[in-house]
This record gives sequence, C-alpha cells and structure tokens, in this order.
Amino acid sequence: MPKKAGNQADFISGSGRPLMADTNLKPMDKIDGYYVRPGAFGILGATDMGVGVNFTIQSRGATSVELLLFKRKSNDPFATLKFPETYKVGYVYSMIVFGLDIEEFEYAYRIDGPYEPEKGLIFDKTKLLLDPYAKAVAGQSEWGVGTGWNYYHARVVQNDFDWGKYQQPLLPMQDLIIYELHVRGFTKHNSSKVEHPGTFLGLMEKVPYLKKLGVNAVELMPIFEFDEMQNVRERRGNRLIDYWGYNPVCFFSPNTSYTATTEYNHEGSELKSLIRLLHENDIEVILDVVFNHTAEGDEKGPFFSFKGFDNNVYYILTPEGRYYNFSGCGNTLNCNHPMVQQMILDCLRYWVTMYRVDGFRFDLASILGRNEDGTPMNKPPLLQSLAFDPILGHVKLIAEAWDAGGLYQVGSFPAWNRWAEWNGMFRDDMRSFLKGDGGKAKDALNRIMGSPDLYAPDVRGSNASVNFITCHDGFTLNDLYSYNCKHNEKNGWSNADGSDDNRSWNCGIEGETNKPEIRNLRRKLMRNACVVLLCSRGVPMLLAGDEFCNSQMGNNNPYCQDNEISWLNWDMLQKNQDMFQFFQYMIRFRKRHPSLRGNIGSALCGFPEISPQGKKPTETTFNWDSRVIGVMFAGAPKSGEDDIVFLAVNAFWEEQEMELPKAPERSEWRVCVDTGEEPDKCIVEGWTIRRVEERKITLKPRSVQVLTIVRTGRQNP
Repeated sequence: MPKKAGNQADFISGSGRPLMADTNLKPMDKIDGYYVRPGAFGILGATDMGVGVNFTIQSRGATSVELLLFKRKSNDPFATLKFPETYKVGYVYSMIVFGLDIEEFEYAYRIDGPYEPEKGLIFDKTKLLLDPYAKAVAGQSEWGVGTGWNYYHARVVQNDFDWGKYQQPLLPMQDLIIYELHVRGFTKHNSSKVEHPGTFLGLMEKVPYLKKLGVNAVELMPIFEFDEMQNVRERRGNRLIDYWGYNPVCFFSPNTSYTATTEYNHEGSELKSLIRLLHENDIEVILDVVFNHTAEGDEKGPFFSFKGFDNNVYYILTPEGRYYNFSGCGNTLNCNHPMVQQMILDCLRYWVTMYRVDGFRFDLASILGRNEDGTPMNKPPLLQSLAFDPILGHVKLIAEAWDAGGLYQVGSFPAWNRWAEWNGMFRDDMRSFLKGDGGKAKDALNRIMGSPDLYAPDVRGSNASVNFITCHDGFTLNDLYSYNCKHNEKNGWSNADGSDDNRSWNCGIEGETNKPEIRNLRRKLMRNACVVLLCSRGVPMLLAGDEFCNSQMGNNNPYCQDNEISWLNWDMLQKNQDMFQFFQYMIRFRKRHPSLRGNIGSALCGFPEISPQGKKPTETTFNWDSRVIGVMFAGAPKSGEDDIVFLAVNAFWEEQEMELPKAPERSEWRVCVDTGEEPDKCIVEGWTIRRVEERKITLKPRSVQVLTIVRTGRQNP
C-alpha cells in the first residue's frame, strides 16, 4: 500500500493528518505504466493527496513538460511521464500520479521550449530540472559530499510534525537582542562538546547557553538548501567550499546537510524541533534569506532549475539576454516580476506556517526593490506585499539595505513602517569613533540615539535601526582590535577579497601578542563596544563568539573556510569567562532599563526622552577634536517610577572629565559600569556603590561609563 500522507489542508492545519483526502479522485489516463489525472492547478510543488501525488509547475515559455521519477539515490529514471496538453491550464501544468510511495521515489523535470539566448530563452530538453517549489532536495544530506551529478532531485515531504500547544514568543521588536550565528560553525569545533556537532541538533544542545547569555533572538545564517560543493577549490592542501551558504539552490527546502540524521520525506523535522525548543525558551528565530540571486550564476554557471523553467522570467536580463549582476554572484533574481514576486511570498508564508519562523533578514535587500530592467523603484510591489501580507503580520522584516550594484538605501529603504534595516552606518560610525578617529562625535551621538537623522522617529519609530558593530561579514570583535588589515590569503584570491574598509585598530601590534598592555587595551575596547551597542536606541545584534573573544585570525571574509578559522572555539569561553560575564551583565542591564529601548512614556521628572551632550550638558556642538560624548535616556515605564540611564564615552587617549545633568530632587547619580576599571571591577554594582559627587565623573583614557539615577530620599545639596 502507498504511504498515506497529508493533503494541501495540512499546509494550514500543520497536523500531518489528511483532513479531506479525496478518495473519489479517479484515474483518467495511463502514462508510462502509471495511472494519472489532471491535478490541483493551484497547488504548486509536489503534494501527497492521499490517493496520489499532485505535481504542479508553471512555465510561460515551455512547449512540453516531462516528469521524471527516480528510485532513491538513482540517476536513471524508472518512469518518464509527459504532461498531456489537457493537463495544462494557462501556463500551469498539473498531474496527479496514483500508486506512488513517497518514501520510494525522487523526482525532477525536463522542459522543452524555444532557444533564443538573445531574448533570454534558453530552454534545453536535455537538462534535468529541480522543482522551484521543492520542499526537499535529494542527495544533499551529507556535508561535503556532492551527488556527482550536475542536477538535483526533489522529494515529497510528509508534514506530520507535532508542534504541541505552545505559543510563539511574539516579542516586541524593541525588546529583541539578536544573536547572529552559523549553524555548522557554532558547534562544529571539538571544543563545543556536543553530541551532534555542526547540526541543528548540536545547536539545540547549546540552547541553555543562549538562555544563560540572555539573548532572545537568534539569526541563523542561510539554512535554505545550498550545495557547499558546487564551487569546491583546493588551495595549498585546504579544501575551500561554499561554507556560508549564500548561494541558494531551492528556497522552500531546508539544508539537509545540517541534520544529524537522514530525514527521508520528513525533511525539516530537526529544524522544527530546534525552533520549538528555542520558542519554549522565549527565543525567537530569524532566518537570513537570500532572494537576490540563485546558485545558477551567469552564462557560465550551472543550469539546474530556474534557467530551465523560465530564464527570462526568473532573472533580470540585459537587452542582449545576458545576466545583470547586482548581487555580485553572477545573476539577479527578477523579484518584481509578478510570478517571482508570488513565489517569494509563497515561500515566506511557507516558512512562517510550516516552521513557525519569527522573522527574516533579507540579504542584499535593495535588489528586492529593483524593476525588471534593474532600475530602483519608488514603491516596489514585492516589498509592499510583504509589508502588508496578513500571514506575515507579526513577522519581523529586516533589510540589508544595499546591494552589490551600488544601491545604498540605509535610512531610505521602502518601509511602510514595517521594515527595519541593518544599520551599516551604525557599524561604520561607531567603529571610527570608538577607536579615536576625529570628526565623528556628532555621528556617534546620532547612532546611539537611534539614528534620528536616518530614521525620523515620527515616521519610522524607534525600531527601524538594527544596530551592530560586527556581523558574519567582516572582522569579529576580537579581530577588530587585533588587526589593522584583513588577512584573507587562505581564501585563495591573493588577499583581494573582503572589504578594505574595516575601521579597525590593532592597538600597536598586528595579530596575537603576549604583551599585557596591548591585550588589556584590546579587551577594554571590546567592552566599550559592547556597552555602546547595548545602550543604544534601536535593536542590538551580536555576532556569535564575540562574547568570549572568538577570532578568525584576521580573515574578514571566511565564506569558504569550513575549518577552525570559522568554527567557534569554545575553549575561549572558559579562557575569557570575564568577557562573557560582562556581555551577560550588559544584556541583563538593557532588559532592566526600558528607557534604552524607548516607547515607555515621558519621564515624570521632566527630563527629555533623549538628551545628547559633550563634556557638559550645555555642550551640543562638536568639532573635529571632540572625542567625549554623553547621552541620557529617560522615561517612566508602567511601574510609575522614572528610569534614567546615562551613557558616557571617552574615545580620547587621555583622561577626561564630564559634567552630568542635575539629578532630580532626593535622587543621585550612581555608576553601574566603568570600563576604565580593572576587568573584575568594570561592573561597579558588583563590588561597591559609586556615588557621583558634584555631578562630575572622571573618564579614564578610552573608557565608557554607564550611570543610573537612584532615589535616596535625601535632600540634594
């Protein structure tokens, strides 16, 4: 008997049980030994209907379509079923095939059509094609082992995962503390001490760590199916592969090489278990998604899916039929073509309903706003559709608001009050200011205050800016203060790849050193960055491993390094426990002080919501030499008592004094954090109470202080 699975109703219920399997469906024809009938034209992809499997694809230019069925792991089809003309409605081909056991077959397509490259038409009936709506890609489950083919098969997925009765966290955007990580690199190193290194299950074993650290959202680098072996190279005995995964093969399929076990026809179960566990611990899941290009590349790239279905629909082409390359990866997805727009919307809805994902970070998102001729659009229909789609109504939408074609939209990304942005200017301005560059004081103040010069609060609110100092793309925090220059020689491109604009400082010696004065300075600068990031208005994002000084040995673009350059070394956690505890404290501090996050109401004492200053409260203009800034955040949360926090930053290499605003009556300023102290005394609350006398504080060279106002009941002098 064929295995019974769920029908399309399961895409709504998620139960895994057929709610309305139509046992009255009867075969109408027989093709290559299989009984068939016209299918459900509105259900794209391959779906088990209970009595048969429904196969539906769409192609505007095709003249004929064949469905090929394979035994598991075989590269020779056991059946070839050509769609009759009567199985086509418009540009959609649909067929139900009876008698298939979903555990025993894989499938692909062959499509014929016109070959006119100058018009972007490159149909080739000799090519095997992967279903763009495939829910699982076969032959990809073992990391680092390719299929040996130049094409891919798909599998039918049975949706029978039990989510239980839990609720998603649904955290307010302003309360998020995002932690960006790579699924494989997070636990692959032997020091991770997990049972299933480099997998979704390995990450599950680290959920208690994430909970202990205090982050409440993880941003997973690409987990859509990608082929890490597609561009494998050898460099001085090292195998270089597509480790990061920013070359998607299929948008609907999870990367099965991140699983600890082979999930035949249940692909995604381990990922769903991970998401459920994170949710049970009040941690949201944001996926880093890549809709700007595919792994098919340019004219010299592989031909395995989109090129064969409708090359001139899926890709932005020049008038000569060649590929525009706004992604830097060979091709550019034609996101605002109605058919492609619908595919992206279907895809995101799928990940939200089937995987309960809480948000998406869109790689090179400015491409999503380009027209079919590549020009930027004022109101891109795709971005507007995502902003207002009801199924995505509670989902966080975060744009990397630039692309490789020179379009930079930080502060101007089409938002409809729904989209947030990776604030690249926060990264750049804060890096420059914190290492002591001149002329950056005013910019640094703006970034700390939520970048009101980029995101007008009355238009974009206070949650539009996702603030970060480090991310996967660039130096780690440790390397930011250990290297003046990138060291990407092991990538095999003569150190030409990766950004040269790092705004880093090695503190006097390039790379590792045993000199205590250099090491202490570096750690102080790392603490400074941590404090400023977690005390800035907007949503903070941390890079995994920064909290225990993880290093990539100066490589700022380890996209191809599946080795100890990229893997987190968990031995550093024990070695740098003081740094971990500092990050842990600052995360708790941010959670305790809603004035840092905003939207809590005006302070009862009359303080403004945000007050910037220089060395004195009255100093609001800055020159090239200004390197001392302060920001006061104030508000009254529901508790009815003012919450007031002051951040003081001295980026100068000499000691500086700062005057604070006058505290309200029967209150006083107290220091909570001072990175100018010895490491074990940076968290001042932990070892003594430091009152501020006469409203003046002394900021040691290159140091940061955080203060709060405490009610004393005593009359102020």
